[in-house]
Amino acid sequence: MSPRVSIVIPVFNEQAILHAAVVDLRERLKAFTWVYEIILAENGSTDQTVEIAQSLATKYGDSKEGQVKVISLGEPNYGKALKQGILLSQGDIVICDEIDLCDTDFYKRAIEVIESGEADLVIGSKLAEGSKDDRPIIRHVASKAYSGMLRVVLGFRGTDTHGLKAFRRVALVDTVRACLVEKDVFASEFVIRADRAGISTREIPVRIVEKRPPSINLFKRVPNVLKSVAKLTYAIRIRG
Repeated sequence: MSPRVSIVIPVFNEQAILHAAVVDLRERLKAFTWVYEIILAENGSTDQTVEIAQSLATKYGDSKEGQVKVISLGEPNYGKALKQGILLSQGDIVICDEIDLCDTDFYKRAIEVIESGEADLVIGSKLAEGSKDDRPIIRHVASKAYSGMLRVVLGFRGTDTHGLKAFRRVALVDTVRACLVEKDVFASEFVIRADRAGISTREIPVRIVEKRPPSINLFKRVPNVLKSVAKLTYAIRIRG
């Protein structure tokens, strides 16, 4: 059977939590009736992430309730991995998640919103009213500063672009294809392009509890993020 829901999870150097996170996610998904697929979009790992992901795909490759699939880019590029995972997905609804989150409560709430016809894109915001961000305060502040920069530079009207998202695939796949910038800001371009295209969007508050520290140091990411935002500004404001 074709999956009803595709769950796309980029992974990079996640050998410490990958196996347990996927097994636990599949266990919690038993509470739902969806036929689903989990797509692990590996990108440039230097540890045992690829081997672990492939073993999970082998173990669950023939599962009737939920297969695990793997793509591997061979380069560290979060945005490209996420984009490729989405384009290869087969579900009517696509969920973008992080391996250190795997928030099935968000899945349930987001799919209810989509199937009710309220929105085609649902964003799990860690900055919206009612959300709870249990990350270190410096990361919370950085997220607020980043969203503020997107509002000033690109007219972003929401509170968050990164992290949890769910959408009706047929309504957003062309938006995914239109995205020009990869790396850290693909998710932002996707959300902003969807907004500018008039896609019905709703934010719902989420609680963020990470299973491990970020794989890339926050301060080391800043120069690359600024460069990427400059590219994003050019891609949207100039190229359109």
